[in-house]
Amino acid sequence: MKRLYLSESNRKIAGVCGGLGEYFDKDATIFRVLFILLTVLSYGAGIIGYLLMWLIIPKKPKAK
Repeated sequence: MKRLYLSESNRKIAGVCGGLGEYFDKDATIFRVLFILLTVLSYGAGIIGYLLMWLIIPKKPKAK
């Protein structure tokens, strides 16, 4: 089963967009542009959404 995690390698701030890119097998830049557009078009809702996702999406567990 595929799980959504914050990206450890493809991150600019917290790894949210990188994690979404890895989960959906898309380039993380697409998600970064979408967050910017959402932020500009909705007077800051993209920032709130990003911060919430940063808090909700777990970090990838370390391999034992």
